[in-house]
Amino acid sequence: MESTVVASPMIKVAAICGSIRKASSNRGLLRSAIEICEESVKGMQIELIDVSSLPMINTDLEVDGRFPLAVEAFRQKVLILLFAMLAPLKNAIDWASRPPNVWAGKAAAVVSSAGGSGGRRVQNHLRQIGVFVDLHFINKPEFNLNGHEPPKKFDRDGNLNDPETKEKLKDVLQALHGFTLRLQGR
Repeated sequence: MESTVVASPMIKVAAICGSIRKASSNRGLLRSAIEICEESVKGMQIELIDVSSLPMINTDLEVDGRFPLAVEAFRQKVLILLFAMLAPLKNAIDWASRPPNVWAGKAAAVVSSAGGSGGRRVQNHLRQIGVFVDLHFINKPEFNLNGHEPPKKFDRDGNLNDPETKEKLKDVLQALHGFTLRLQGR
């Protein structure tokens, strides 16, 4: 009897940073997530999605059911999600939730370098928004880094350089991978 091995399709994750600043520590978390995924999370690939070109949400820009080109390109990349929080993220969420809602049924994780109660409140608010747009967040592990308190965890370019934090980020990515497989029935 011959056995066949069925390879699981690659899980593609869209990483969206709420900050458009290149040296943002949240952007640094996502760059590290990409490196960690390449090294340690087989079957998952992360792409950092730039939201700086999105116009502010304005339904007047929707013409004959079509979105501006930058918005449409962004909406096509919404797959499984990894968020790093800040204000421009809400604009991206609004654009992608316009009918048809491209967030619906997707798995997501959220990470933050804001730390303290502010970072936790932002994460909780994003989870509330997720309920409205039918986005499914992993529950654990939570990742809320006090990124600007000693010892330094980021270099001056915003790159994560703390091994312990990288290990915690890896745990989040592995949880997102497993949760995505469960949501997809695999």
